Amino acid sequence: MRKLLLTLSLFFPTTTLAQTAGWGNVGQQEEKGFSWTSPLWPDFWMAWTPATLVVFVGIFSAIALIGLLEGFKYRDGIERRGVLGLTTTLGDRLFITLLGSVYIFLAWLGLVGQPVWIPLFLSIGWGTFVFWKV
Repeated sequence: MRKLLLTLSLFFPTTTLAQTAGWGNVGQQEEKGFSWTSPLWPDFWMAWTPATLVVFVGIFSAIALIGLLEGFKYRDGIERRGVLGLTTTLGDRLFITLLGSVYIFLAWLGLVGQPVWIPLFLSIGWGTFVFWKV
């Protein structure tokens, strides 16, 4: 076995370097900064990361804004018949926007993968289209 290792070390000098170097920095703690994927509360039942928190706050803020607009400014609702042939209100258009955005992101992740900047802009465009034409 020693002869085999010695023979291999002649052909693969990096192997011997790796064996003599040991584990390197494996056991040492790395300095941690801000991460969008690190959990905010490690012992919580759901993995609340800063990214998931921003998404949920954005969704609930949009629902609250639409609720306030329909509750105070547009009491009768803004019903209109758009290009899809549906009679929709602001809440319906928000729901169609959110549902379409989810499908855009899922299709992108399934077909292309990351990064997800392009589906973000596609979803913003979809939302603009829905609120403008649907």
